[in-house]
Amino acid sequence: MNGIRAITVFVRAATLGSLRSAAIDQGISPQAASHAVIQLEKDLGVRLFHRTTRKLSLTEEGQRLLDSVKPALATLSSALDDARRSTEDVGGVLRVSAPRALGLPVLWPYFEEFQKRYPNVHLDVQFDDQFTDLVTDRADVGFRGGPPPSGGSIARRLVPIQLIVCASPEYIERHGAPQTIDDLAQHRCTGYRRANTGKLAQWEFRIGDEIVHRDVPAVVCVNDTEMETQAVLTGLGIGQLASFNATTHIRSGRLVPLLTDHVSEYGMIYIYYGHRTEQSLRVKTFIDFMVERMAGNRDFFLDPRELLPGRPPKRGR
Repeated sequence: MNGIRAITVFVRAATLGSLRSAAIDQGISPQAASHAVIQLEKDLGVRLFHRTTRKLSLTEEGQRLLDSVKPALATLSSALDDARRSTEDVGGVLRVSAPRALGLPVLWPYFEEFQKRYPNVHLDVQFDDQFTDLVTDRADVGFRGGPPPSGGSIARRLVPIQLIVCASPEYIERHGAPQTIDDLAQHRCTGYRRANTGKLAQWEFRIGDEIVHRDVPAVVCVNDTEMETQAVLTGLGIGQLASFNATTHIRSGRLVPLLTDHVSEYGMIYIYYGHRTEQSLRVKTFIDFMVERMAGNRDFFLDPRELLPGRPPKRGR
């Protein structure tokens, strides 16, 4: 930066014909301007100016340097201006990373709304079930379900994730409903195969103050949460679904929550990002937009009262 500052002072002095004028132009003292040019000459090993008490003129080497650096400085100045405008204009590329499971059922409708409101922002969305390091993947904002992300990011809680055992009314009519966790072994159940490990996910239950995990045999196994939800909706089996997949269907009566005394909470949906002081306006605007719409949004989880036996389902927010 000192080198760039010295070259800038040199160019302004050559253009204005005076080190004093260059100092005023750059908002520095005449002594600082003179020192910058002298240090530049020392670094280059050549004289750049012929100096008298009243006049300043370029040497041959100074003229060649001026001709060479002026286009580069103009390009640099333009790039810096573009960077400054990013704090004033809601536009440019915005890179977002999120798990596939949160894509369609949770995030995508808000992404569409944001794009329509801010058409100059170009969304670059990467759905990936691996945890995203924002720096490595060059993402501006990430979303995650479960435990909070680590690695120095700022994480904000949006909504809790409940794990709810559900079945369709048609399934219950044909096969009945389990009354205990152990009864699940006698039922047809769905399973979710984790994309990052390939292993069948255990079911998770709250028993008193403890969280326990059970291996539940699956007659239908998929590696996509939307497909598992569809399998449960069509009556292929009982499934343990995340609340962001199940809540709307439970409230509409298409799914019935079962074993509600044992509903567990699998962390939260988080939005995470770097320090806000280093963010462009488009990133800050997107974060505020998503937090405003998602934080505490009842469309994605059930109130404990809705899980009481015989309690009629309620609608959304």
